[in-house]
Amino acid sequence: MAVAALLVVGLVVLSQSGSGSSQGADERAAASSTYMPSGSIQGAATGAPGMAGSSNAPGGFEGSPATAVPSPGSSVEAARPAGRLPGEPDPALTPGALNPAVTPATIGSTICVAGYSSRIRPPSDYTSALKRRQIAEYGYADPRLSSYEEDHLIPLSIGGAPRDPRNLWPEPRNAALPDGTDVGATTKDRFEVYLHERVCSGAIALGIAQRQMASDWVRAWEAAGRP
Repeated sequence: MAVAALLVVGLVVLSQSGSGSSQGADERAAASSTYMPSGSIQGAATGAPGMAGSSNAPGGFEGSPATAVPSPGSSVEAARPAGRLPGEPDPALTPGALNPAVTPATIGSTICVAGYSSRIRPPSDYTSALKRRQIAEYGYADPRLSSYEEDHLIPLSIGGAPRDPRNLWPEPRNAALPDGTDVGATTKDRFEVYLHERVCSGAIALGIAQRQMASDWVRAWEAAGRP
């Protein structure tokens, strides 16, 4: 009888223990199915603003940083495109313009006639007023009129337009390359004489000389041996 009683008590204990263990497992399973830590995959999949990789994230990767564009009043050094040299104008402000009266067929009666450039040169009151305005447009730090020569980019002597503001700019009287080579107004004046002589002698075509001055006169001058 004593043995039987012990067996019965043992079965009751085992039954209660198993039931408690099963209930604890069920409770843990239920808890794990509802618990979602912050920053989980479910949260990331919503495309929350500001989240890296989300389609509506501000400052994402679809756009690139804006590039600063110089304003018309900025300095000529800042406005000059890559490759332009000291002594050369800003092509956005001074692209150059031609005199329609000067063509390869008319150079014998126009630019190659002594005194032609002097006869078509605009008066000083016009160029002085234009110089004052363009110094401001170029944003030069030195505002003195005497520091600049109101020059024709394409010279009158090779068919440049006399009064068109696109062909006139306040050329610094003093300008130098990084190695110290002078490329100011006097150097350009000498190169103008050289090109005029070559055009009128037939050594170079009129259009080529005009393009050399308008596009990159300093490099053209260097290529010619710095005459």
